[in-house]
Amino acid sequence: MSTPIIDRDLTEQAPHSPRERIGGFGIAKRTVDKCRASLAGKLGEYHYDCPLDKTLFSFKGINGDQFKAAVRTAKSYEEIGSWLHANGIKKTPSEIKAWSDEVEADSPMKTPERRASFLETCNELGLNPETHTRFDWSRADELSSFSQACVL
Repeated sequence: MSTPIIDRDLTEQAPHSPRERIGGFGIAKRTVDKCRASLAGKLGEYHYDCPLDKTLFSFKGINGDQFKAAVRTAKSYEEIGSWLHANGIKKTPSEIKAWSDEVEADSPMKTPERRASFLETCNELGLNPETHTRFDWSRADELSSFSQACVL
């Protein structure tokens, strides 16, 4: 099955969750959304080729420009998954799964310099900082921002 890439206006809606995987790669679907939005001038307050995107790029041994070239011509998310498998550093399915699982489980509670900000934001969002991850926090924060924007 092929899932067409639908360009998202990130001034109006959030990109996919970083948990949504393409070809087994975490972060990838969200990175595609941000890349396409940057190409269309509809990135809003998001950033393409940010530290999170670079986590994926570094794992695969590619860069943002290479990824952008692939995304520019891709018609489906699966094409990007195939491109990721074929380009950069070759990774086994078990390496991809282990990396994606590790990135998904990351918590700012493990990093002293990020802990205070994470605790504060979790409190504002009603999340438990001991059990929620960076992805939980990020997703809740962006969905909260979009729902507030709709109310205003």
